[in-house]
Amino acid sequence: MHREDRRRNAGLILLATMVFVACAYGVLGKATDQREVIAGAATSAAMKAPAPAVEQGKFVLHKFEQAIGEESYRIARDGESYTTNVEFKFTDRGTAVPLSVTLRTAEDLTPEKFEIKGKTSRQSSIDEAVEVQGDKVRVRNRDKWRESAHPKEFFAIAGYAPATMQMLLVRYWIGHGSPAELAILPSGKVKISLRGEDAVNVQGREEKLKRYTVEGLVWGREVLWFDAANNLVAVVTCDAEFDHFEAVREGYESALGTFVGRAGADGMAALAEFAKGIAGRRAEKLALIGGTLIDGTGRAPVNDATVVIEKGRITEAGRRSQVKVPSGATEIDARGKTILPGLWDMHAHFEQVEWGPIYLAAGATTVRDVGNELEFITAVRDAIAGGHGLGPRLLLAGVVDGSGPLQLGVERVDTPEQGRMWVRRYHDAGFQQMKVYSSVKLEVLKAVTAEAHRLGMTVTGHVPEGIDTFQAVEAGQDQINHVQYIAAMMRGPLPKNATRAERLGAAAAIDVNSERARKAIQFLVAHHTVVDPTLAIFEFFGASTARPTASFEPGALKVAPELSAQLNDVGPPSSEAALVDKAFENDVAIVGALHKAGVPIVAGTDQMVPGHSLHREIELYVRAGFTPMEAIQAATIVPARVMGVENEVGTLEVGKRADVILLDANPLESIRNIRSVKYVITNGTMYDCAELWRSVGFQP
Repeated sequence: MHREDRRRNAGLILLATMVFVACAYGVLGKATDQREVIAGAATSAAMKAPAPAVEQGKFVLHKFEQAIGEESYRIARDGESYTTNVEFKFTDRGTAVPLSVTLRTAEDLTPEKFEIKGKTSRQSSIDEAVEVQGDKVRVRNRDKWRESAHPKEFFAIAGYAPATMQMLLVRYWIGHGSPAELAILPSGKVKISLRGEDAVNVQGREEKLKRYTVEGLVWGREVLWFDAANNLVAVVTCDAEFDHFEAVREGYESALGTFVGRAGADGMAALAEFAKGIAGRRAEKLALIGGTLIDGTGRAPVNDATVVIEKGRITEAGRRSQVKVPSGATEIDARGKTILPGLWDMHAHFEQVEWGPIYLAAGATTVRDVGNELEFITAVRDAIAGGHGLGPRLLLAGVVDGSGPLQLGVERVDTPEQGRMWVRRYHDAGFQQMKVYSSVKLEVLKAVTAEAHRLGMTVTGHVPEGIDTFQAVEAGQDQINHVQYIAAMMRGPLPKNATRAERLGAAAAIDVNSERARKAIQFLVAHHTVVDPTLAIFEFFGASTARPTASFEPGALKVAPELSAQLNDVGPPSSEAALVDKAFENDVAIVGALHKAGVPIVAGTDQMVPGHSLHREIELYVRAGFTPMEAIQAATIVPARVMGVENEVGTLEVGKRADVILLDANPLESIRNIRSVKYVITNGTMYDCAELWRSVGFQP
């Protein structure tokens, strides 16, 4: 091609790009003028080469601030419309997560046709489409079509990915007058807000970017930055597994830390807003009168009891006839209610501010976060502790991982010295524990545990690849996350390249009464190993149309609309369904056998159905053979002992912190009644749980 031809085509592309942006934001006045200018440019360009891209770009995809993939997009003229094609792919812990999107819009970005297909996480997929046909709209979810109302103004988008769609969503919103709410299809509505302007240093130059939040596209709020030409530069959000996820336009990667920090600050502001919106009932003196007291010690319940709270501490607890209510106390009628210690979730990932009200609504007044971005989670912890945010008390385990195909998290520890350095850094930031992930080498694990123990910390986590559970515990690991690592001790070694079917078959064949299983249990007892089995998440993995999520977890029907499809849209049973079910039954049996032998079991969820999965975890312990009282203690006094704060919290006794929940029914009569939490008391304030659920879009 001659130099003049190349220059002419470059000019046409630039012109088309300028016109596209102008159309999108209403810079040009008349639609007829827009069509004439763009059509002329497109016709001239077509004489020289295939239709050029009006706009194209690339984003680098990150999880926990680590680059894991990329997204590329191309916007081109399509007659009197524009067509956007997006390819999105990342690899998460060895699993590919690809996604493709096609969007055709009118010149003002009004959608005409939309299709999204692929995966949104390692476990979840999506296959949806929208077609506008005159005054009708057809919407497809997998192979099922339905007709939908045609909103006056709307955009087509589904979920957090790809970032390009979020960019076009905000452009549409700006170009259509920035409405307070905007309908989206296939379903839902979003609220977009301009939050301010940030000066960001990018490769030695300062650039001013506008900061927006989007609410309603995923559960919670996302933070996005746009340049002066309304190009998306970065988005900080959570993916379909609730993990921290960031997309950054190519060339801006050096500012990733700044974006994460600013998003965290915005999140703290949101946390403060939650706290202001739900004041609760606060009193220097509070008396709960007439309820059934289950103090969590294992003692028999006390009927017609009174619990007195002064300045956030329990000063009296016992039969009403024997307790004197101090003058000036705010009296709460607790007749018909059951009074329990606040619950613990020992396997949490508090990755967005909406988790704060959710944990409290479920009755969880203390949460152990076992893997997060350091700056974010410490800011959340301190905001809640300082009374500037709404949420449970946070205890923290700092996650570290080595380099490898299953790596996760921000911090890489590939040498013993790196391991010791990160232990010291987490310790100095006020963390109680270290958490090891799946790619830590044995010599590094030993260094991490030794340094943690020297500093008075304990170590929890996964069993890294290439190490078995016996080796991890002997290397100093105090606690194990997930029952799968205990099951591996009982089933013995597998072929190096074992298939999924072989792994499932081995898990389904475990006998908890076998000699191998008994030796594994004895080993754990001898080493005082603590296990948080996260049974609820493994049960969820077996959901199908034959056994939908709501059939065992009714909370799945109460979640925010943005989560409903993610949790309830399950596929048909696989050919391995029987093995999956049998393996899970063995997991339940393993937890029962551990508990019977005296291995401490602590309740944790690893997220799943927000709030509700903690209740399901407790229910599953009763299924495993715990008494209802023992199952409750696995979420109260046992984790308090494990974390070394049993003198402060975990039971309702005089002198202890007043972390209290009031239930509408007695969980000792039926463990399902643990779901009936009506009020939660923490930091001297009593909250109505129904109000907490509603504050983040859930049904009470």
